[in-house]
Amino acid sequence: MTSHKTAQTMKPATAAKKLGVYLEATPAEFQEGVVSRDELSALQGDPPEWLVELRRNGPHPRPVVAAKLGVSIAGLARGGVTDALTTEQIDALKRDLPEWLQKERATQAEVRKEAVRIKEKNAERGDQPRQPRS
Repeated sequence: MTSHKTAQTMKPATAAKKLGVYLEATPAEFQEGVVSRDELSALQGDPPEWLVELRRNGPHPRPVVAAKLGVSIAGLARGGVTDALTTEQIDALKRDLPEWLQKERATQAEVRKEAVRIKEKNAERGDQPRQPRS
């Protein structure tokens, strides 16, 4: 008996997430079908024009918007941004720098500093011999 290897597939939402694009902005045939791992690799390696355009101009999904603005996804929500934004809208927010964005960027900077501090502290512990607890 021979075994046939079946192609692993994923839902369009998963593929869109891996590609870093907003699903609702993708072509209908992408949204309605399934995507194999080979197709995903092909899209990543040699993106079609629609994918290049989406990545360049958006609309972008919230994780991409958050990264471009330098805040967390929760920070976006606190700032009232719940929808996908285009590159133009993101650039406008960067230019205008509303108070919520300034605050969220500061919060994100503190979170990053704390993460570095914890990492360094854990690295120091790893270098030191373990002390028995009393």
